Amino acid sequence: MRVLDVVKAIAQGLATTFRHLPDRVTTQYPDEPVRLERRFRGQHILHVDENGREKCVACFLCAIACPADAIYIEAAEDLRPYPERIGVDIRYARVYDIDYGKCIFCGFCEEACPKDAITMGPNFELAWYTREDMIKHKEDLLITRQRVSPHLEIAP
Repeated sequence: MRVLDVVKAIAQGLATTFRHLPDRVTTQYPDEPVRLERRFRGQHILHVDENGREKCVACFLCAIACPADAIYIEAAEDLRPYPERIGVDIRYARVYDIDYGKCIFCGFCEEACPKDAITMGPNFELAWYTREDMIKHKEDLLITRQRVSPHLEIAP
C-alpha cells in the first residue's frame, strides 16, 4: 500500500511538471529585451535632488547595514553657500565605493538610508575582467552618469 502511495505522488508531481513545461520560454538575450520585475535589485544608484545636488549626507548607515561590508565611504564638509554645494547638506560623501565582489544585493543599504540617496537600480549587465573593476566609485554610481542596458523591459 505504501509503495502505491509513493508511485501515485511521483505521478502527480510529473503530471504537474509536464503540464507547465510548455509555459517556459527562453528569452533570446540580447535580441529580445529582458523583462525584470519591479523589485529587481541590480546595480546601485546614487540619487541627486531636483537641483542636481547629491542626496547622500555621508551618515554611514548604509555601510553599517551592509552585511558583506561592501560599502566604503569617506565624508567631507562643504562649507560653501547652499547654491554652490555639492550635496544637499554640509556633509557629503567625498568617496563612495561599492565592491561588487563582496556585495550580495540584499537591499539593506537602501532600506537604511534616511535620505533615499541610494537605491538598487535595474542595471543587470555586471561583468568584469579584474577584481579592481568590480569596485564601483561614486562617479560610476551617480544617476546622472549611469548607463542602463538597452535590452531591458521593466514589468508593470
